[in-house]
Parts: sequence; C-alpha cells; structure tokens
Amino acid sequence: MKSVFLLEAFSLACFVLLSQVTAKNSEDIRCKCICPPYKDVEGQIYKQNVSLKDCNCLHVVEPMPVEGKDVEAYCLRCECKYEERSSGTIKVTIIMYLSILGMLLLYMVYLTLLEPMLKRRLFGHSQLIQSDDDVGDQQPFANAHNVLSRSHSRPNMLNKVEHAQQRWRRQVQEQRKSVFDRHVVLS
Repeated sequence: MKSVFLLEAFSLACFVLLSQVTAKNSEDIRCKCICPPYKDVEGQIYKQNVSLKDCNCLHVVEPMPVEGKDVEAYCLRCECKYEERSSGTIKVTIIMYLSILGMLLLYMVYLTLLEPMLKRRLFGHSQLIQSDDDVGDQQPFANAHNVLSRSHSRPNMLNKVEHAQQRWRRQVQEQRKSVFDRHVVLS
C-alpha cells in the first residue's frame, strides 16, 4: 500500500516536471548580438527576446549607439545568434541529480550509523567480538550467517540479503588472501 502511494507520487511529480519541459518560457528563446568597438563606441553584447526572423542588429540593439548612415556600418560588424534552450529539461536533470545524491547520502548515513547499531542489537555484542587468531583481518560480521541461520524470527528476504552479503565478503576475503598472501590472481 505504501509503495503504491510512493509510486503514484513519483509519477505525478514526473508528469508535472515533464509538462514544464514542453512549455517555453520567454527566457528560453533569445537573440544575442555581439557588437565590437566602432569608432568611439565601446563593444557591447545585446540580448533580446525576439523571434528567429527578427534576430538581427536592427531589432535587438536598443538603444542604437550610432546615428544616421553609421547604423548600417555598425550593424554589419555585429554578429547576431539565435539561441534556444529548455529550462524545463535543465530543472528535471538537476532535480534527478539532487535526488540521487540525496538517496546516496541517506544510504551512507544508514551504513555508517544505523547498520552497526542494528547488527549489535540483533546479534548481541558478545558474538561480534572475535579473537585475532580466529579471524585475522576478516570482517567483524563473518559469523553473521551462522547466527542468521539459527534465528527464525527474521523475515526470509532479509536472510537472503544477509547471506548474499556474507558470501560476497567471503569471496573478497579469499581474493585478498590469494592476491596478497599467495600472489595468485583468481580468474
């Protein structure tokens, strides 16, 4: 029930953001004219929200810094470009990036703060302490699979995840031994 609500909320947010992508803002379309120095007039950049057909010096450069017949010579030196961007796409991209970054930050907080407390509470402090003779440089939860197999109160899915995690840790430990102790690379 909760996951259905979250899925609906996420799809509604995506719909709202994508509808903003299709709508054009006046800031998304502009004409930019770069005019170099001319006689005693300094070079300047002019920006105006105009259509593609009106993207030229006569429609964009306001106020005109020269008068009379110098206007044509001044405008010939200006380089005008029509620019179009999608601020909606930029917003969606930034929101997605920040969302992923936030989820990774929450996961890091979980791994650093909550997981050790949960392990300590579930498995007991005495089971986590192992002697250096038995373990070497293994992970502190190397015997967690044995504890989990004895525990019947935990959900089955959590057991599977914990078992896969322990299997991965054993594989990493075996690879470390092979590479660093025996100088053999596993294939």
